[in-house]
Amino acid sequence: MRAFEFTRASDIAQAIAAGAASKTAQQGAEVRFVAGGTTLLDLMKLEVERPTRVVDINLLPLGEIETLPDGGLRIGALVRNSDLAHHAAVVNDYPVLSQALLAGASAQLRNMATTGGNLLQRTRCMYFRNDAMPCNKRVPGSGCAAIDGDNRHLGILGTSADCIATNPSDMNVALTALEATVHIEGPKGRRAVAIEEFFLLPAGTPERENVLEPGDLVTAVTLPPPRPGSLQTYLKLRDRASYEFALASTAIVATLDEGRFSFARVALGGVATKPWRSYEAEQILTGAAADAATFRRAAEAALRDAQPQSENAFKIELAKRCIASALARATSPAWGPSGASRLDRRGDKLYG
Repeated sequence: MRAFEFTRASDIAQAIAAGAASKTAQQGAEVRFVAGGTTLLDLMKLEVERPTRVVDINLLPLGEIETLPDGGLRIGALVRNSDLAHHAAVVNDYPVLSQALLAGASAQLRNMATTGGNLLQRTRCMYFRNDAMPCNKRVPGSGCAAIDGDNRHLGILGTSADCIATNPSDMNVALTALEATVHIEGPKGRRAVAIEEFFLLPAGTPERENVLEPGDLVTAVTLPPPRPGSLQTYLKLRDRASYEFALASTAIVATLDEGRFSFARVALGGVATKPWRSYEAEQILTGAAADAATFRRAAEAALRDAQPQSENAFKIELAKRCIASALARATSPAWGPSGASRLDRRGDKLYG
């Protein structure tokens, strides 16, 4: 790890001013914000991140979860993952988010990791994390070693000729299915960005992962009011039962009317360069019967444009089965309206 200056921001304006000194909000930034540090410190030790200044934002008033006047939920950027996963409003009204959080990392990491930090979590691609290897995300123009290398865990959707790295977050997949909004404050003022627009596809600029500019600070995430009778679930498929990133995952938020989908949101993780909302699957589901044939058709539609690499073609069928299984789970009477098994509601026991 290289030497750096450490400062602590006492208010949001001070944090923004410090961050604005950086030339870029993306890879190579001179200034980085730190809260739980569960990702940043690892990357600094690997010298993937090399900030000259780190700004501690833990004193900022961004650690609350509040019900909004319209019935939605506001989640401060500094809310710890454990607190969010077990918050009564999340467990009862947004169970897909609780399940996704409990499916990720370890209890110790969840106690430190924050909503904002998880939102900005960087890829686990081995080439990105090894500064001896070429990586366009880390050093633009250097090449992508993953395309012709070890790519079993990498993307099959939203990829480009410059990058196939996956977004590693479970939380982001659930937030995408819930149609969350990300709230940002920066040198140019405040703005709210739909989560679908917050993350950027790699295209020719894989070093830009989101819409943040120098000095921008994520302050909160808001969720729309819960839908009455909403059926929700998060299913994560991985190589081992715990502390492992997804090979494929699916977040489902849906409602049924007389056995047919009246509303459906489908988001995928582990297979794309950003949390992947499948409009194709949603179109198949809306108005269709909640049965196995519909689930399979939706899954086929979601993966129609997949572009596998040399070692990850298996992800196509795996993701299809993940979608179909998640839909079956969400709509099963035995699973319950919250999307959690009546036999075992502990999120860390549901996704082995």
